[in-house]
Amino acid sequence: MKPRIKATRQRNPELALTVNETPNIDGRSVLLPERYPTPDLFICDVLDAIPKDDMASMEHPIFSLATKPDRRIFRYEHNGNTVEIVPSVKGLATIHDKDILIYCISQLIAKMNQGEQPNRTLHLTARDLLVWTNRQTDGDGYKRLRSAFERLAGTRITTNIKANGEEITEGFGLINEWRIVRKTNSGQMSEIKVTLSEWLFRMIEGRSVLTLHRDYFRLRKPLERRIYELARKHCGAQEKWVVSIEILQKKTGASSHIRVFRSMLRDLAINNHLPDYAVEINSNTVTFRNRETMDTVKVIEPKLQKPFVDPEGFHDARGVAPGYDVYALYDEWVSWWNDSGQPELQNPSAAFVGFCRNRHKRNPIR
Repeated sequence: MKPRIKATRQRNPELALTVNETPNIDGRSVLLPERYPTPDLFICDVLDAIPKDDMASMEHPIFSLATKPDRRIFRYEHNGNTVEIVPSVKGLATIHDKDILIYCISQLIAKMNQGEQPNRTLHLTARDLLVWTNRQTDGDGYKRLRSAFERLAGTRITTNIKANGEEITEGFGLINEWRIVRKTNSGQMSEIKVTLSEWLFRMIEGRSVLTLHRDYFRLRKPLERRIYELARKHCGAQEKWVVSIEILQKKTGASSHIRVFRSMLRDLAINNHLPDYAVEINSNTVTFRNRETMDTVKVIEPKLQKPFVDPEGFHDARGVAPGYDVYALYDEWVSWWNDSGQPELQNPSAAFVGFCRNRHKRNPIR
């Protein structure tokens, strides 16, 4: 049996300065500090859950990139998909609030990989959530956590994005309800109960998710997190993804002037700190290159084993799963195979085609 891949960090000293700790112009590291390099033993099982994100919100700008309360009504249209996001009086849910959903998605996928039935309602420990997402566990950390729940529940979304093979135009909150139980002596949160929206839960049940690098939670700027999501979704395991600066700005949902957006992209390319992908800026395009395919870049984390699928296998996969992005399916299949601890594959191409056939059978795209 192949040993299971654990999502624990292994430092590479050769990359300590060039990637992880590159100083910015103001003297700070471009990445947040890794606050919990050695996690407490009693939450190791929780921390072992590999970060997962739903592909719909990776593709479409559902979360605000603002650092102050954002109370605008935001509408996005692209390739037939429409999203309208309406804030509550607390403002739109932010890209940092999304950490809570990533945590919930990751825990449910980990349970599904162990054969358990997922449930829309989760019972969480606040400290586990904060540690897993690399957040501070002081009083301010708990206060920010409560505010995040309020924005997630208050933000209303109307969309026709497909969820698990169905296209339904509907309105919903990102979470249906939440509850915090506090210890009366310390005043800290002891238990959190959260019920995910049915739309997001269908995404999880259909495994419409992708694995994230753990350094995602160390990215300081909201735009950097959003750009990483897009690179992860569109480049995936491919060698590169090229996109126009105009389209990239639209996909991020950034409201800044194009000159400011270009400047932020140049900083990202110069610092070279985006997990998994290197960024190159040309006159009117941005190229994201997969670090694993670049000879000059060392590996930051243990690489997932990636069974080789020949071009004929990808061709057959397109035939059995029409309408699907076979490279995104390959990414998902590799992640699932590593997570589930399956034995070595005798015929990876055939196994991948079978995975695509089953996905299309369950969720045909019409």
